[in-house]
Amino acid sequence: MDLVLKLREIRRMRNLSQKDVARLSGVGEKTISSFETGQRIGSLKLAQLNRLLKVYGLSETEFFGASVEKEIAPWELNDEQMATARLLDDLHSLPKPIQKNLLAKFQLAVEAVADVHHLKDKRPRYVREDPEWHMLTSRN
Repeated sequence: MDLVLKLREIRRMRNLSQKDVARLSGVGEKTISSFETGQRIGSLKLAQLNRLLKVYGLSETEFFGASVEKEIAPWELNDEQMATARLLDDLHSLPKPIQKNLLAKFQLAVEAVADVHHLKDKRPRYVREDPEWHMLTSRN
């Protein structure tokens, strides 16, 4: 989904005017307007985005993830994307130690299926080559 659309629609869904967001974030009203129209979206700084997201009550992960897209336009996600988004939302609501444990178990399950179906070479390069990727693997 387009960054410009996300910024504009999230603000509208929070029932905030550009003036409200400017006052709460410290980002100029004209600057917000130029981001939301796409005129200056290329000059959006990470610090500005973080200030806007704080006003909207969102983390970067939420903003760039499927949860915001689901909130803005749920009809655009297919059933598989919806199921994945729901699963991730549920996972993020759990305490961190439980998240880590579940991720480790899920990773083991995915690797087992990849072995059985001879899919190891089709995994993304970062999974195949990065030893840190396997740090979540736990048999506890």
